[in-house]
Amino acid sequence: MPKTSAPDASLGYKPVLKGLLLLALFAGAVTLGMESKLADRQWILDHVQGRGVEGWLLFLGINALATGLGLPRQVMGFLGGYAYGWFWGAILSTLGTALGCALDFVVARTLAREFVLARFGRRVAKLDAFLRTGALRTSLAIRLFPVGHNLLTSVAAGVTSISAAPFILGSAIGYLPQNLVFALFGAGINAESTMGRVLSVGTSVVLLVGSAWLGLSVYRSYKRQGVNLEDDSEDTSGKSAAE
Repeated sequence: MPKTSAPDASLGYKPVLKGLLLLALFAGAVTLGMESKLADRQWILDHVQGRGVEGWLLFLGINALATGLGLPRQVMGFLGGYAYGWFWGAILSTLGTALGCALDFVVARTLAREFVLARFGRRVAKLDAFLRTGALRTSLAIRLFPVGHNLLTSVAAGVTSISAAPFILGSAIGYLPQNLVFALFGAGINAESTMGRVLSVGTSVVLLVGSAWLGLSVYRSYKRQGVNLEDDSEDTSGKSAAE
């Protein structure tokens, strides 16, 4: 069997295992901190939800900065669900991650173009060719792929030829499924009743498997068309791509 089939075969279970590991780590962290104020529901109500719009803006700002610097967006989805419930947690974490994406895109396009092209030229060339086939649709697809790195994708997109608006909008829509999964889990951990916890956590695990399947289906669909956006282990051809 050709070696090129190995990555595709492994993508079916790796996203699920990674997601389950993150869920377990978050649950463990909250369990260990149950005696602290940060894990206390009343403290959350008073100091996060109780701050209204100010609290929302603070969460969005922290989310944008954290994910813009490379923090996994699942972390913010979990924290959003824990603080605001699954619905608003998913919405706010998605908006915040989209702002982080926009921050990376704009910084790369206006301040770091030469550096990005020199370091990630091969990635940029592949991404540019893909995005030009329909920026909104392909940006959404990229965020559903079970491959790639959120920060590097946003930075690389910033020096492509596509417009910012369709890339950021497509990314935001693509972020939503996994953010919903982790917001549900966060809300379940913070639920008052045992039944509420079980229902939310169980639903989040089911949706995690579903989102991984969706991403893998999209990935395989594009791969059948000859598209390959898997990360290069080393990208040292940036100068030739930039030229």
